[in-house]
Amino acid sequence: MSKLVGAAIFGQSGGPTAVINASAAGVIQEALKQETITAVYGAAHGIMGILKEDFYDMNKEDPYELELLKTTPASSLGSCRYKLKDPNVDDSDYKRIVEVFKKYNIRYFFYNGGNDSMDTCNKISKYMQKVGYECRVIGVPKTIDNDLYGTDHCPGYGSAAKYISTSIMEVYQDARVYDNHMITVFEIMGRNAGWLTAASALATYKGSGPDLIYLPEVTFDLDKFFEDVKTKFEETHKVFIAVSEGIRDKNGKYISEYGSDLVKNKDAFGHAQLGGLAATLAAVLKDKTDAKVRGIEFSLLQRCAAHVASQEDVNEAYLAGQIAVQVAVDGTSDKMVAFERAPGSEYKCNIKLIDLSVVANSEKTIPREWINDEGNGLKQEFIDYALPLIQGESRPVFEDGLPRFTKLKKVLASK
Repeated sequence: MSKLVGAAIFGQSGGPTAVINASAAGVIQEALKQETITAVYGAAHGIMGILKEDFYDMNKEDPYELELLKTTPASSLGSCRYKLKDPNVDDSDYKRIVEVFKKYNIRYFFYNGGNDSMDTCNKISKYMQKVGYECRVIGVPKTIDNDLYGTDHCPGYGSAAKYISTSIMEVYQDARVYDNHMITVFEIMGRNAGWLTAASALATYKGSGPDLIYLPEVTFDLDKFFEDVKTKFEETHKVFIAVSEGIRDKNGKYISEYGSDLVKNKDAFGHAQLGGLAATLAAVLKDKTDAKVRGIEFSLLQRCAAHVASQEDVNEAYLAGQIAVQVAVDGTSDKMVAFERAPGSEYKCNIKLIDLSVVANSEKTIPREWINDEGNGLKQEFIDYALPLIQGESRPVFEDGLPRFTKLKKVLASK
């Protein structure tokens, strides 16, 4: 295939991770090396930056700051949650993108994100083909949810899993300081797929984790939940529970919605009891036991903890960015970079490419056979899958005892 000469643009989309900037470093550093890539741009806030013609000239950045991207959490270029419309209904955004691409001679588009981001990639790629504008489009995977279809795992998941399991192990030690009865409920991200909550099983594997784990893949029965907790509580008087935020009952209602009933309960000052899933379950358990009950919501902490990131995750995130550029320069387009685990007891993942149309808006959930028959724990198959992904310790550069994250100049591109 003939060489395609032109500029490249990279954008980040969706929720950040501890390693999404490692992928940015992979794309940017590799693109800067390529002779056929005449300029490298970083879109401010993903696709929004392209639509607004608001992007940065990455050639102007200090190489040291680009290197620091590898250990800087969150999305340093800015992210967005903007959904492109069906071009057959409204193609105004697409026309604008083509206009901007032509103005800057952008011939390479790399987009780093999860399910919705791959949908954006797919739509732009197909539209470029339709209007005859040659531009190679490659998706770079990212999501702590680990639910992208077609890839063994997603960059971002390993580090989030490492943080979740590590934090639970630490709380486990703290919860045993006093000789009292205690129930702890951990609420972990995961609306439709329970990969993050399942990571708590790694702590259990090490002897300091949840007794009970509930995932969205299994219908949640509140009565059975009470029985599970009661049984464990009678045995040890201390129970650890991990729940996905997306657990639902047999009617499809999120258990977190049950919390609306708590407004009927008032404290001594007349304030209504409100909160998320952990607070909801903790309040109900408090009424049914004589234990101290604590609800802990990991919230954003699980996706930005670069201080306990997995080195394996950092390396693979960077590699995904590198490979995206290399295959695009070699002539590939309309694909997402993915990982395929090699057979055997020793962990090894190979790179493969998946059609964007296949991966866009598809979800990968935990196999039911990896969950125990009772639906409240994980089997060894999950441990074998997840354990290699959290290996190695990646730490940011430290200055004065605190992490030194990247400080990009963000020089606006001009034409």
